[in-house]
Amino acid sequence: MNELAQTLNETLQRENPHVYEMLSDLAKKIYFPKEGILSQSAEAKAKANKYNATIGIAVENGQPMHLKVIQDTLSTYAPKDIYEYAPPAGKPELRTAWRAKMLVENPSLEGKLFGNPIVTNALTHGLSIAADLFADVGDAVIIPDKNWENYELTFGIRRGAEIVNYPLYNEQGTFNAEGLKNAILAQQSKGKAFVVLNFPNNPTGYTPNAVEGKEIIAAIQAGAEAGINVVVVTDDAYFGLFFEDSLQESLFGQLADLHPRVLAIKVDGATKEEYVWGFRVGFITYAGKSEALLSALEQKTMGVIRATISSGPHPTQTFVLHALKSPEFEAQKQEKFAIMKGRANRVKHLLDTGKFDGAWDYYPFNSGYFMCLKLKTVEAETLRTHLLQQYGIGTIALGETDLRVAFSCIEEENLDELFSLIFQGVQDLETVRA
Repeated sequence: MNELAQTLNETLQRENPHVYEMLSDLAKKIYFPKEGILSQSAEAKAKANKYNATIGIAVENGQPMHLKVIQDTLSTYAPKDIYEYAPPAGKPELRTAWRAKMLVENPSLEGKLFGNPIVTNALTHGLSIAADLFADVGDAVIIPDKNWENYELTFGIRRGAEIVNYPLYNEQGTFNAEGLKNAILAQQSKGKAFVVLNFPNNPTGYTPNAVEGKEIIAAIQAGAEAGINVVVVTDDAYFGLFFEDSLQESLFGQLADLHPRVLAIKVDGATKEEYVWGFRVGFITYAGKSEALLSALEQKTMGVIRATISSGPHPTQTFVLHALKSPEFEAQKQEKFAIMKGRANRVKHLLDTGKFDGAWDYYPFNSGYFMCLKLKTVEAETLRTHLLQQYGIGTIALGETDLRVAFSCIEEENLDELFSLIFQGVQDLETVRA
């Protein structure tokens, strides 16, 4: 094993042996090179005041070489802020700004020890890093039965983990914390559980309220107290889009210092929060009991980044940083939030009129981009294809009964027609079957 990897492992063993036990085999071997091209280039950048012939970029007239046809469209930005490689952990100023934003939006983090966010190539990359570092073949990755299908690829196919489902909702239509707890406790023989919490939930658009949030924390604590090492990832892709009386911040804050056997990881990003889906700027952040532990986890994370994408795109990191620093940022973001909330409220109003009750129920939703219909009389895939072919309407079929509708991409004035046509599609299929 590489000496640097061994040193990081020893640090984790010393600072929290339970976190060390959570590491995958890959994580125990991974490290970020201290010697080599990157470290020598960084040293040269600081000290080579005559000629710096280290880094693999081209320079012209004292700045990164570039094409005018590209720079003309990006003239607001200095070439040094878009053309050079970003550091593997991300643009330092952006990491600082995002951490400050996290503290403002998550008051429960005040006084907690957590690391500097590390830039990822959006949230899927952040989840993939967490999988690489903490999921091994046969490990249980616990997610609700209503989930984003990419979890299966990220944790199951790529890492060979066992996907363990529990019902998202209980009989009262609220979050099934008891199901989560039972799924965690069922891993006692393995001694390890990997839990993904995704709120607002994709596909249902559900976020627990404060009471449910405490029940979730209690479920995870119960697992830890039973001797199970619990890795908890808060997948906060749709963070901030809370439209009703739900949790208004990430559970990462409550998890940060919950128990020595609990490792809290926050995966979030500008992708949905700032409406920049194609920018691919996300973050992964760890909580821990010591700076040494956080530093070791950061080094291993940078090792994974270096070994896969090397570093994230620099231009979009600069664009996001520029937005965060702008005095107009909060007002513009609030304006878009109001539009999204209006769409969600309109959907709920339509569904509560009663005129669709014969065709479907809907799963509770209060946040995010989506909601899910629970069809009563037709199969979801049959309806999906019928809507697409006959009415030019796209929806997502999930299982036999569930149809996901993304109200995020439908103008509010068009929502009435959308759901009327979905209802018409159900009636069409009922008539054919009769």
